[in-house]
Amino acid sequence: MTDYELPENWPDSDSSEFIESSGLRWHVQIRGSGPDLLLLHGTGASSHSWVPMARLLESDFRVIAPDLPGQGFTELAPAAQCSLTGMSRAIAHLLQTLDAKPVVIAGHSAGAAIAACLCLRGSLNPRSVVSINGAMLPFGRAAAPVFSKAAQLLAASPVFTQLVALHAVPRKPVERMLRQTGSRTPPEMVRCYRDLLGKPRHVAATLRMMANWNLEQLEANLDRLNPALSLLVCDRDSVVLPAQGEELARRLPGSELHRIADLGHLGHEESPEWFAEQVRRAAARS
Repeated sequence: MTDYELPENWPDSDSSEFIESSGLRWHVQIRGSGPDLLLLHGTGASSHSWVPMARLLESDFRVIAPDLPGQGFTELAPAAQCSLTGMSRAIAHLLQTLDAKPVVIAGHSAGAAIAACLCLRGSLNPRSVVSINGAMLPFGRAAAPVFSKAAQLLAASPVFTQLVALHAVPRKPVERMLRQTGSRTPPEMVRCYRDLLGKPRHVAATLRMMANWNLEQLEANLDRLNPALSLLVCDRDSVVLPAQGEELARRLPGSELHRIADLGHLGHEESPEWFAEQVRRAAARS
């Protein structure tokens, strides 16, 4: 089995398709019928992260959940295509290939930043954007250039990515890493993260994304965001602190902030029912 083939036990692999677009072979899970709903996962994850929610939403929408470039089972893209702008452009082309016009985009963590960028660039004009523990404001401005350079160096090192992958395969280190997000990740999701982190290419793609990530321009333009914005914040999130959602709600008067207790950064995997209902409500907003 190659690095890009789905394992036999991959969640809901019957909804998986491989699509050629922007010079990449994308892995996309598509299910259901109705208006289009686009789901964008966060850094280091894949479309598997959406499976519990997608199962609940396929009766309401055509649910489209791609793996970001290099992550999951989508081909690795050049470094320039792993920036916020580059990924947004590539996803816009993918949606054209699929003849998809999302009425709602839901993004988790960095996926929320991509969702906002797609709208600000004019690539998409959904009714609503749903940010789940969205990472849309810069982290540690002073340290960002140093962190980015370090990620570039590590992403270019096959030895480092091999070592990370070998360390991550055992269950305990992966469970410990996921607990540090503040979440109690279900066993099926833990197994998927173990599979992904065992792939040096997936690790390299995650680092490449981190190395090319710059949120300053996005932050400067967020007040121009046209779709209704729903900010879903989990109180136990230790990756993107709830204070970031609160700050965005203050700065963007048209947004809605919804908080949920006792969930962490991967809250949509822990309690998919609540998040699916929030997506339905966002779709009903005008």
